[in-house]
Amino acid sequence: MKKILLTLMAFFCLITCTFASQISCDKSGFVPVYTVIDDAAYDMRYFSPNNFTGKRINGYNAPIAYMTKESAKALSQAAEDLRKKGYRILIWDTYRPQKAVDNFVDWINNPNDDGDKDFYPDLKKSDLVKGGYIATKSSHTRGSTVDLTLIKKNGAFVDMGGTFDLFSEISHPDYKKLTREQKKNRKILHAAMIKAGFEGIDSEWWHFTLKNEPYPDTYFNFNIE
Repeated sequence: MKKILLTLMAFFCLITCTFASQISCDKSGFVPVYTVIDDAAYDMRYFSPNNFTGKRINGYNAPIAYMTKESAKALSQAAEDLRKKGYRILIWDTYRPQKAVDNFVDWINNPNDDGDKDFYPDLKKSDLVKGGYIATKSSHTRGSTVDLTLIKKNGAFVDMGGTFDLFSEISHPDYKKLTREQKKNRKILHAAMIKAGFEGIDSEWWHFTLKNEPYPDTYFNFNIE
């Protein structure tokens, strides 16, 4: 009986360890994106109040984009591919501390703070969780995800048919009610990112995660500074 109990305990420990994630503040595997891509533009939304909460987010102490070394290298390949086509990349968000995600959740749970409704004009605040727009864990916190768009080499914006963090079906990559030009522009960005080793998601045309991310089970929590 004792042997059976020990075997069961060992089994459950194995299952727990297999599915457990860990929090780390070790940033040795990260680099600022500007060290590998010298012509990227930045609009780090969570460093400013220009986001759905209407406030700067916890952990964003500087407008710097950090990524894991592996994902930054892959992003530089996508940037080079797009550069040949006459584009640069503009980055909205990359690595996101866990404390920032916790900040989002606290905002969701605060009934007295609607934030900026321009980012969710057709939804209730509670729908942001139901729709999968906000969760307690984010791939951004693993350090190999980027939110980005295209701009022209002269800095002019490229029409993608919707903006960052617009919580709406308009933001779905395959949204049907786009112009031919908007569809083409989304496909250009998507193709370059897929070629470089990233994959997208169904709800946000701007969101890409490195397929072979180096820390698939680790959520980081160091400040951006």
